[in-house]
Amino acid sequence: MEKIVIIILLIIPMLPTLWAITDIAYKDFGSLQRKALWGVLVVLLPCIGGIIYFFFGRRKGKQQEA
Repeated sequence: MEKIVIIILLIIPMLPTLWAITDIAYKDFGSLQRKALWGVLVVLLPCIGGIIYFFFGRRKGKQQEA
């Protein structure tokens, strides 16, 4: 039981980061540099970077056209 709690406590903070990385990969930010900047921010600041992207970067990217 303790192992499950530990695993959950380690996975939950990483969810915003994983979501942000996926979202960045599928959006167009106008330039590769902007996309890379958001990616680097999210990767270098794992838990906080995903939350920052959620509030500030999510609306800047546009869905890529198929």
